[in-house]
Amino acid sequence: KDRKATIGTENFSLFRYESSPLRFDTNVEQWVTPDVVVKLNTKGKWVVHSNQAFKPRLTLNQEYSRILKENNSKKSNSALHQKMLEARWLIKNIEQREETILKVAQAIVERQQNFFHQGNIAMKPMVLREIASAIGMHESTISRVTNNKYLACPAGIFEFKYFFSAQLSSDKGGSVSATAVQSLIKQIITAEAPKKPISDNQITNLLASQGFTVARRTVAKYREQLRIPPAHLRKN
Repeated sequence: KDRKATIGTENFSLFRYESSPLRFDTNVEQWVTPDVVVKLNTKGKWVVHSNQAFKPRLTLNQEYSRILKENNSKKSNSALHQKMLEARWLIKNIEQREETILKVAQAIVERQQNFFHQGNIAMKPMVLREIASAIGMHESTISRVTNNKYLACPAGIFEFKYFFSAQLSSDKGGSVSATAVQSLIKQIITAEAPKKPISDNQITNLLASQGFTVARRTVAKYREQLRIPPAHLRKN
């Protein structure tokens, strides 16, 4: 309800009581700043660059450093000395973290070169263990580093975790990533006749004809992950 005061012919609302005092705006845009940028070099290879534009350089206050050097023997500077040590430790840890992020990104891009050239259809199967082994770190460390870390490339901005995908077997003895199979499913559905949409069983058979053994329920799961409705709902 409103309580209003009348001044002349104008009404002014003094108080407004809301039945639900808390409101959440679900339309707020989420901005992502990529940690690294992937570019094509002159030799036709995709390489990783740290996104320094959004990473301010941390340095110690030189005035405090000068004071410590000039009065190194005074006990009154012990607290300042401790703070300087803590600051150096913090800067070192941040630098090591950035180096780890860069190493992980480089290892990912090295293994997924075809993705950057051709898109999802060329994504290779890859697990955290591979990257951990490549850069000599524990798998749990790689899991933490890839969480909420992003890379930018001409195709868009992707979370590091996007490049890790399960492996599916091929009749020809090779392997394909789940991401690549999803891309194939999307291509098949995109090319279907609007009046005769292709069922999950038919998609399963088409994949099998290309050498990929994928269960119908897996096809249905991938289709749902792509937010594509079933055949009977796609019919025009």
